[in-house]
Amino acid sequence: MTKTITVIPGDGIGAEVIPAAQAVLETLGLPLIFQQAEAGYAVFEQGGDALPPATLAACETSDAILFGATSSPMTKVTGYHSPILGLRRHFDLFANLRPASGDGIDILIVRENTEGLYSGRERVEDEGATAITERVITENASARIVHMACEQTQRRRRRLTIVHKANVLKETCGLFRRVAFDVAAEYPYLAVNELLVDAAAMWLVRDPARFDVIVTTNLFGDILSDLAAGLTGGLGLAASANIGVNRPALFEPVHGSAPDIAGQGVADPRAAILSAAMLLEHLGFADSAAHVRQHTLATPHTGQTSHTTQAIIRRLEEEYHYV
Repeated sequence: MTKTITVIPGDGIGAEVIPAAQAVLETLGLPLIFQQAEAGYAVFEQGGDALPPATLAACETSDAILFGATSSPMTKVTGYHSPILGLRRHFDLFANLRPASGDGIDILIVRENTEGLYSGRERVEDEGATAITERVITENASARIVHMACEQTQRRRRRLTIVHKANVLKETCGLFRRVAFDVAAEYPYLAVNELLVDAAAMWLVRDPARFDVIVTTNLFGDILSDLAAGLTGGLGLAASANIGVNRPALFEPVHGSAPDIAGQGVADPRAAILSAAMLLEHLGFADSAAHVRQHTLATPHTGQTSHTTQAIIRRLEEEYHYV
């Protein structure tokens, strides 16, 4: 069955690495249809909406979304809302999957994607002298992310680590911890342990091989997954998936828009291509996904986006005769 993929390059180097990933997918000869859409800060500046209705409509008709990057401003800009957060919320893509592998490390971080400190509930008081962000943790969101983590763990080495800070954040992390252990009890064949988030960061550096799957809340997962990426080649190799239930999943490289190198043709496309491999696996093309992942990881970045992309394509063509 033909699958439709909406391609959203976005800002900065997204416009360079996402076409590279699409080129790799097109090499495989699979029943894939690509449709282009726009999102990002440049789109906001042009039309006042970082995530236009036409883009949402295209995504609604898709089996998956391949997303590049956006250049979100560091300060508040009236009318601007992050398109990646908008897509996650619109499609309820509650699970962020961040694999990190290499040098004896094979970790999957499963991050809750919809609440926590990224809930968007912020306010200013005392005439601007006090800023407050609310950390929202719910039973429903905690339960479904831990179910997702347990399902992922049973396909791997069956070791799950629950990461929290319940010794200090007794209400929010306390709720997450309680629900996590309740859900994990439904999977008796898994080895389940827990770590405080600061201890988890230390052990990721000291002994990353001890980890299989980590499940945690939004901000903690964001930070720990970048740490894990730093242990396995950096953000140039960091891929991710955003998964919901019966909705188009979204796949994106983690590195951001990198405006300092945008337009120079030097961006490393491998994170985008590895994200495309995750997309293939999600759509049921597991063998092709494994081939893309293998050859991407075996190909060093040449310093030129197009050269690295062509090197990966040549490996695929020579090894598996895809064309």
